[in-house]
Formats: sequence, structure tokens, C-alpha cells
Amino acid sequence: MAVKTYDPRDVQVIIGGFSMTGYADGTYVSVTSDEAAYNKTIGADGEVSRARTNNRSGTMTLTLKQTSASNDVLTGFAIADETANGGVFPAMVKEVGSGRTLLFAAAAWIQQWPDVGYSKEIGNREWTIALATIDRFVGGNADSGA
Repeated sequence: MAVKTYDPRDVQVIIGGFSMTGYADGTYVSVTSDEAAYNKTIGADGEVSRARTNNRSGTMTLTLKQTSASNDVLTGFAIADETANGGVFPAMVKEVGSGRTLLFAAAAWIQQWPDVGYSKEIGNREWTIALATIDRFVGGNADSGA
């Protein structure tokens, strides 16, 4: 029987050419579509129709520890956007090793700054990143060999 293996260290998040590091525990990156691919309509007689939305935009949520140097990189992009509209960058989430998932947006930007709080524990910084158009391949993981 084949055994599939996932290793979170094999997930690379690359923002504007920078490899992100210092992820928070738990779900540290997620990518969601802004809208369904198709809208379904059902008529009074039960006939089903669908309309393509043509919206391939989405949102990435990246959760970093407050100690992560990647917060500095994202802050740089946010400041560049606020001061000169120069904070658009490519964004990619890629599984290397046994994983086959690849998500890419040629144009992305910081949609919302993270909330900032402090306590006696290491906190998180949750960055919201807008993705103009997502190219995606959502794959599985290869056999580990067992």
C-alpha cells in the first residue's frame, strides 16, 4: 500500500522574489477565490443554466510570527504602494518535493495591514494580499515509497 507524505517545510511562499520565512503555527498560508467560477440559475421549470463569471481573482492570507523578517519585506511593499503606487509584485505558493500544487499571481499587492498586538507570548501578523488573477494547479502528493 502506498503512503503519501506532506511536509509543511516543502511549501514555499515567494512574494516579489523573496522567499517568506517565520510562519506561524497552524494554517500559515491560504488562497481563496473571490468569486465562484460559475453562477447557477434554476428556472421555475427546473431547467439549470450557468453563467461564467470570468473572475480569477483571489486573496492570500499569510500568517507570520511577529519575529519573522518577512514582515519587513511585506511592510516594504505596503509602504511602496502607499507612497508611490509601487507595491505590486508577483506571488507564488508552491509545493516542492513530493507535492504538486502551484498557485501563481503575476500581480498582487498588500490589501490590508496586519493587526498588531503584544503579549508575553510571540504573536502573529496576518497579512491580507490581493491576487489579480490566479493561475493554479491543485495537486496531491507523491508516494513516499513504503
